[in-house]
Amino acid sequence: MSFGDPNNPYGQQPPQGQPGYPQQAPQGVPPQYGYPQQPPQGGAPQYGYPQQAPPPAYGYPQQPGMPGMPGMPGAGMPPLAHWGLRVGAYLLDALIIAGPMYALAGIGAAISGGDSDSAAAGVLGLIGMLYALGMFFFQIYKEGTTGQTIGKKVVGISLHKEADGATLGFGMAFVRKLAHILDGIPCYLGWLWPLWDAKKQTFADKVCSTVVVKVK
Repeated sequence: MSFGDPNNPYGQQPPQGQPGYPQQAPQGVPPQYGYPQQPPQGGAPQYGYPQQAPPPAYGYPQQPGMPGMPGMPGAGMPPLAHWGLRVGAYLLDALIIAGPMYALAGIGAAISGGDSDSAAAGVLGLIGMLYALGMFFFQIYKEGTTGQTIGKKVVGISLHKEADGATLGFGMAFVRKLAHILDGIPCYLGWLWPLWDAKKQTFADKVCSTVVVKVK
């Protein structure tokens, strides 16, 4: 019995296409049933492959249906903070800065019996002034790095650059504080300007290209 004999079971090759034998996909033919398909390289995702949405381009959180302001490409800017919220935040910040200073000065005056030249009144007055100065710069730092002073955080508003929604940084936040001098000239008109301005900006906001928005 030779190996070429058809009756020899050792010489037979397994038939192609029969069950139980793995088949190879033909060359040059797209994969059919049972063969995994790979997504095309360098092309757009096809059916069955997940697509990822591009990340937001600007610093403002994206909200559906919220139109962008002039100078701020795209949608997603939160609503602008109205004048009442800004006044409330300003008064809270002023109380946080000046309140303890005046309280310490009053305690010093009470201890010394109204004698402003006494050592107790002088020490407490100095502590109060150092506190007010330190808190003033701390508030500027917080506003520049996070967009919020303590008062702004309480009422739910935040300060940002008009162009891209980024925070100002300490230096620009300090410059904006100095620019508030313009709001008092003439007759404090700049402080009232957000009441009718389309972007609800003070003169300082316009000079520094900033906006105040709601964050909650």
